[in-house]
Amino acid sequence: MAEQPTLIEVLTPAMFERIERGFRGRFRLALETTGRDGAAVERLCSGDCRPEFCRLVQRDAAGQARCAGERRRGIEIAVETGQPFITICHAGIVLVCVPIVDRDTVHGGLFFGKCLWEPPTESLGQDVAGRLRGIPVEAGRITRALRRLPVVRGRQIHAAAEFLFDLLYEIGGLDAKGIRWRRQRSKQQSEIGQVIQERKKLGAQWQYPLESERALIQKVKIGDRTGAKEILNSILGTILFKDIGDLGILKVRLLELLTVLSRAAVEGGVDVHTMLEKNLAYVNKVMQIDTQEELCAWISEALNEFLELVYSSRDARKMTQIRPAIEYIDAHFDRAITLAEIARASHLSVSRLAHLFKEQMGVTPIDYLTGVRIERAKALLLGTDRSCTEIGFLAGYSNPSYFTRTFKLFAGMTPRQFRARNRRTI
Repeated sequence: MAEQPTLIEVLTPAMFERIERGFRGRFRLALETTGRDGAAVERLCSGDCRPEFCRLVQRDAAGQARCAGERRRGIEIAVETGQPFITICHAGIVLVCVPIVDRDTVHGGLFFGKCLWEPPTESLGQDVAGRLRGIPVEAGRITRALRRLPVVRGRQIHAAAEFLFDLLYEIGGLDAKGIRWRRQRSKQQSEIGQVIQERKKLGAQWQYPLESERALIQKVKIGDRTGAKEILNSILGTILFKDIGDLGILKVRLLELLTVLSRAAVEGGVDVHTMLEKNLAYVNKVMQIDTQEELCAWISEALNEFLELVYSSRDARKMTQIRPAIEYIDAHFDRAITLAEIARASHLSVSRLAHLFKEQMGVTPIDYLTGVRIERAKALLLGTDRSCTEIGFLAGYSNPSYFTRTFKLFAGMTPRQFRARNRRTI
């Protein structure tokens, strides 16, 4: 069995120099590389990676041990979530870890930060003093060193973390498939959790999200990857809100969803025989997965495959033509827009847009616009205490009576009835 390459073989000094130059040129922050044990690899560290504050903390063996432990923890969490880990370290300053992973092998972490979110205050000094209890450092010197640390706002720290993540995996030539899978899973679980919490907060009665399912079909048919994933995560959150922890029910729900997505892909131009073969493989895969997180992450990967198939299908060109119309409607539904405006945004004539839209989406552009408005109104009715009149305006209707009539036509009940039946007092 071949030995695993060492960290310095995976990330060579030459690679590190390129990464440091690119990162420092944009964010003016030093970098420190450590192995999985939290020990720094000096050849892969900036010359100024340890500010005076850190040197004072690490003069003592206890301080060194805490710092190494902090870095081990940072690497573990960054690897588990598949993304940069941003924290306040044991000494009270900002520390960021970007995991160094090649395929499934964890080699260490690339760290930066060693700064403050906000200018130092008396309360921050007291917090740092409490954190450093047990480490022999002179209070006056540590306070002065704390004041010399750079102040970097949270938004810039997050931007730097994302930039370094991409820079590391691009220049290092690391196989990022595994780490990106973990990242996708972590992000998806966060989005699903938000959906569940929102539903709990609203006290909404559970019902299968048929409207979201229809919206998902439309996004798949036009190859809208971002929109499709957002809707998919909303559907998963709604399902888990009712059946959280029940793996069997989740598998059945996902198999049903696969059927829906398959139909959307075929309607988007994918060959039916290709789709049937894919479905057989999907069913087998679903039965092999034994955790909720992996199931949700996998269905997202399956969605990517559906979208790729749609893109490569013979009707993909037509879907690409009407996609600007979809995007224009989604962005401007809350104001008065005309079919002529939508056609101009698509660089098509009104008649050509109407023909293609009906052919590919099964509805007219105006019917699609109305559907978007009604779905927005439903979300506001359940998620806010605004009046029905105000919600009508926010959904793009200047006439309250017309809004009520249209809502009833699409939803089978008035806005007030919809709110009363789908929302209960907490």
